[in-house]
Amino acid sequence: MTSQVSSPAEQADGAVVGEQRTAAGAKGVRRLDRVIIRFAGDSGDGMQLTGDRFTSETASFGNDLSTLPNFPAEIRAPAGTLPGVSSFQLHFADHDILTPGDAPNVLVAMNPAALKANIGDLPRGAEIIVNTDEFTKRAMQKVGYDSSPLEDGSLDGYSLHPVPLTTLTVEALKEFDLTRKEAERSKNMFALGLLSWMYHRPTEGTEKFLRSKFAGKPDIAAANIAAYRAGWNFGETTEDFAVSYEVAPAAKAFPPGVYRNISGNLALSYGLIAASRQADLPLYLGSYPITPASDILHELSRHKNFGVRTFQAEDEIAGIGAALGAAFGGSLAVTTTSGPGVALKSETIGLAVSLELPLLVVDIQRGGPSTGLPTKTEQADLLQAMYGRNGEAPVPVVAPRTPADCFDAALEAARIALTYRTPVFLLSDGYLANGSEPWRIPDLQELPDLTVQFAQGPNHALDDGTEVFWPYKRDPQTLARPWAVPGTPGLEHRIGGIEKQDGTGNISYDPANHDFMVRTRQAKIDGIDVPDVEVDDPDGAKALVLGWGSTYGPITAAVRRIRKEGGRIAQAHLRHLNPFPHNLGAVLERYDKVVVPEMNLGQLATLIRAKYLIDARSYNQVNGMPFKAEQLATALKEAIDD
Repeated sequence: MTSQVSSPAEQADGAVVGEQRTAAGAKGVRRLDRVIIRFAGDSGDGMQLTGDRFTSETASFGNDLSTLPNFPAEIRAPAGTLPGVSSFQLHFADHDILTPGDAPNVLVAMNPAALKANIGDLPRGAEIIVNTDEFTKRAMQKVGYDSSPLEDGSLDGYSLHPVPLTTLTVEALKEFDLTRKEAERSKNMFALGLLSWMYHRPTEGTEKFLRSKFAGKPDIAAANIAAYRAGWNFGETTEDFAVSYEVAPAAKAFPPGVYRNISGNLALSYGLIAASRQADLPLYLGSYPITPASDILHELSRHKNFGVRTFQAEDEIAGIGAALGAAFGGSLAVTTTSGPGVALKSETIGLAVSLELPLLVVDIQRGGPSTGLPTKTEQADLLQAMYGRNGEAPVPVVAPRTPADCFDAALEAARIALTYRTPVFLLSDGYLANGSEPWRIPDLQELPDLTVQFAQGPNHALDDGTEVFWPYKRDPQTLARPWAVPGTPGLEHRIGGIEKQDGTGNISYDPANHDFMVRTRQAKIDGIDVPDVEVDDPDGAKALVLGWGSTYGPITAAVRRIRKEGGRIAQAHLRHLNPFPHNLGAVLERYDKVVVPEMNLGQLATLIRAKYLIDARSYNQVNGMPFKAEQLATALKEAIDD
């Protein structure tokens, strides 16, 4: 869905803007500036679908939004258990926001496990909607409840709404020829209808979606729509919900344009397609499915009409081998993976460094080491991207900062790979990949020109005047070697991982030549043209917070809170991690204190200390979840005052 908005206003977090009644005796409508909702239940309860549909309608309404899906690694985790809880958090507002929110205002808990797993995140006074049908003695004992939390007073500090969602859904669908079990599956649509009524969300899009999703099963489509409408009507008629809420569109939060809601993996996929079109090259993806990168393979496989070829290989090594072969053949080549797959691909990445061919290595980071936490986020692959190969094998590293920014980061990674003939790491992570936000659809005129010139003939004259092709004769500005497509007459040349002679590309074991080639490859990466890092410092602060990747949202939200309270702090965020922006050293030297928050144990901080001899202070978290803005603001204030 797309929405058109016109130009940043920011209001007090969570403020109640106003309240009104539509008519005598009618339900009140309370206006809010922002809301954080979390849907939670078993992994089979459809919480991700429910959250996604609520998000789509919120995007079409014109709110700014940010989402945080959180689900088990198992395809079907044990029902009713704490490890099996799946949740979807959505933060939407009438102004510019940056994170999915620290604490939900509303929790929809489909069973006791969902309540127990999430109650600790709720502030006092939050609304809790529980499916009372699931609060059986056995279900409660399974998660450690000795007594019913709905009756023992433990939820007295919250606004509790007990709703028999399952019973109401089954009753609403009794006219359909469904078994009770089949009818119960629609309880998530009943909950979605209720929440859609509570927050005045549009309904047409969801009903259209259900008709499309179940086009081959019209009875199931009709049943889901009926459950959705029943949830809406329940909210409208029940006395338990005396007030509904309005969150106005964020009309002043964005520059004019056409917007749509987009996830990081989808934005990255579109960015790769756009890069191939701007380069006038076919796009080739060699990949092996791995969470949380698989969605890119799924999405790109749908776009053969744009000249996209996707190859689902038998393993990670075959995937990158095929991609590197496609690069040799003249394609914009990509391989996608997560941290464990990068380890397997490392030898071929080193080969790409030696061959000096463009190749995009997309790493959607997740918790490690080894298999680690497949569905949880982390930023712990930075040092692997920098150094995880044998020998001196430098590779540029680019990192997007928001889900929508994944589109631009893909274009930037492609620019570097094509211009400098090098593999490039694109470091996203699970938080960006699965999260979503509004994205302004760019005009074609805004996209960069990425066209490249393949070698067409001889490029070097020997002493006797003979014209020959030297595959390692370099562009004096970029140090890139020519890209010779196989089959071009006269451009035959050797490839392989053994060291090449400068210029000729012949195999060479000469020590001096090896020293020269190693230093030349490093100089090529060091000389990549990247923009200067921008510093946000309106008050002449003495402390700087430096981030990279997906920490941008929480850091920026924390900085806003500190400044709102009168604190002075500067902020800078890195997209290019190798090479660093040329002005970064000068920027760091301007500040007495530099704090680097990361979802690892201090990898960027280690690089900063080593390169610039700056006493960069780390603030680290590796719990599989993104930073919370309040937590980060507290840590940054302590660093400022220290």
